[in-house]
Amino acid sequence: MKVFEICFSPTGGTKNVLEALDSGLADEREFVDLTDGKTKFSDASVGKDDIAVIAVPSYGGRVPYPAVERLAEIRGNGAKAVLLCVYGNRAYEDTLAELQDTAKQAGFCIVAAVAAIAEHSIAREFAAGRPDGEDIEKLREFADKIKEKIGAGNSSEPEIPGNRPYKKRGGSGMVPKLTEECVQCGLCAKKCPVQAISLNDPKEVDGSKCISCMRCVYICPHSARKVNSDMLEGVRAMLKKVCLDRKEAELFI
Repeated sequence: MKVFEICFSPTGGTKNVLEALDSGLADEREFVDLTDGKTKFSDASVGKDDIAVIAVPSYGGRVPYPAVERLAEIRGNGAKAVLLCVYGNRAYEDTLAELQDTAKQAGFCIVAAVAAIAEHSIAREFAAGRPDGEDIEKLREFADKIKEKIGAGNSSEPEIPGNRPYKKRGGSGMVPKLTEECVQCGLCAKKCPVQAISLNDPKEVDGSKCISCMRCVYICPHSARKVNSDMLEGVRAMLKKVCLDRKEAELFI
């Protein structure tokens, strides 16, 4: 038995939580990167006796649409799956419910789910430093419970919160722009999950494709991509009202 880490994590926060959760599930792991738009996901197949940990960030209370489309292509073959949604201390709303439906349609058997917190991908002062030691300890303890459940042959599906129909999908409209620090290395274009940045000219960005995931900002070695400062301040002001209290992981088994 091995763990398939099926993960959409443009800036690394979701992957950090995933690694804390699945550390105790199995020794052998295979990573499936849902952020890589060049991968043919229909070739990915999980064995019935393996475990999948399917991890996505919450974007406005929904699963990012590229993650939905790519996960739907993977063959679950009845494998047991643990769902993980990660959010920046605001709310995850219908993310887990949408992830549950998508995973089941792909052929996975849901045995557990987690909503956990990591540093906010846009306003990074919110949930800064998370997952922290307390988060990691809780996730690892929960991984032991999941392992016990699977070992006992219990395939029951937990009650997972969320609305159907899901909340309307929105967009932040925050398309990072190039600054004069850009040296045309092209890394942002190569790593963009939705190919919104031109490989020939990084100054060209298709705003209709951009999902405001902030990967280009996060990975640029020259800090040459920035979001509009006025829009960023607006996001910070909005989040300040709802992110004051520390939220804890919600566990479903």
